[in-house]
Amino acid sequence: MNPYAKLISTASLLLGTTITISSNHWVMAWAGLEINTLAIIPLISKSHHPRAIEASIKYFLVQASASAIILFSSTINAWQTGQWDIAQLTHPTSSMLMTAAVAMKLGLVPFHFWFPEVLQGSPMTTALLLSTVMKFPPITILYLTSHSLNPNLLTLMAIASAALGGWMGLNQTQVRKNLASHHLSPRLMSVIILYNPKLTLLTFYLYTLMTTTVFLTLNTTKSLKLSTTMTSWTKAPTLNATLMLALLSLAGLPPLTGFLPKWLIIQELTKQEMTTTATIIAMLSLLGLFFYLRLAYHSTITLPPNPTNHMKQWHVSKTANPTIAMFTSLSIMLLPLSPVIMTSI
Repeated sequence: MNPYAKLISTASLLLGTTITISSNHWVMAWAGLEINTLAIIPLISKSHHPRAIEASIKYFLVQASASAIILFSSTINAWQTGQWDIAQLTHPTSSMLMTAAVAMKLGLVPFHFWFPEVLQGSPMTTALLLSTVMKFPPITILYLTSHSLNPNLLTLMAIASAALGGWMGLNQTQVRKNLASHHLSPRLMSVIILYNPKLTLLTFYLYTLMTTTVFLTLNTTKSLKLSTTMTSWTKAPTLNATLMLALLSLAGLPPLTGFLPKWLIIQELTKQEMTTTATIIAMLSLLGLFFYLRLAYHSTITLPPNPTNHMKQWHVSKTANPTIAMFTSLSIMLLPLSPVIMTSI
């Protein structure tokens, strides 16, 4: 990809995200979302592979539809109340349409079908952007409108996303589709945003940190499916060992960082007398734990039972990547700081 085109796309991506998260007017937020959509499409389709082109078309259609629903919802609200302020979303129909549109942008059930396919057709670095940076503007809109959203609808979508995401990941051998199945995962954020919005932002930040670690590590070892993760230990044994810890952290196992948001969310749901919801989500997270354990198992202590179709990459000394080392350390060892973090929320 031309470096100038890549620079323009990246700068536009940052600009669109900044416009959306800093705006108070619905039209400005919509404009930022549209800039984001147009900026990420060249990065998805830069390989010119038919699957990448298909992914970019699917992404454009879904995001354009969601943005149109957001504009339609805000117009209805302005017609009924005379307010274009994002925080003044008070009309019930507008609130329902806005919840559906944001769920479509986040990939929550039942608007989830596009996300695994788009991630599978994208390069690994672009898939990382789709899983983290592109989620930030919709999460911000949810945060600003959380006081007027329908709690039953959000809870239902969160539970359905937890269940379906877990089932979708059980049969997958493609690493990106496997991760996408779990990344229907703003489910935890959507269920708690009505009761503790700051905890939602904390969950998103930690989720972004751990996702970045896993994607950068998989990109370094060129692991795109389970059969290649089996031999990736020959490229960088130490990196693969830390990948196992990062995957277990993303699954939410103590005493790793990923346990912190799960712990705090279940605690908050219990405080809100939603013990049944907390129990269901905790049980359904076991499905996600299964395929993360499978990924960790394949990447560290499994050898392929048959000769593979590619040459084994024998270990050679490689320079350490300080960025991956920093992200890995944070995604594994932040749990002892939980008392300090809990005082901030």
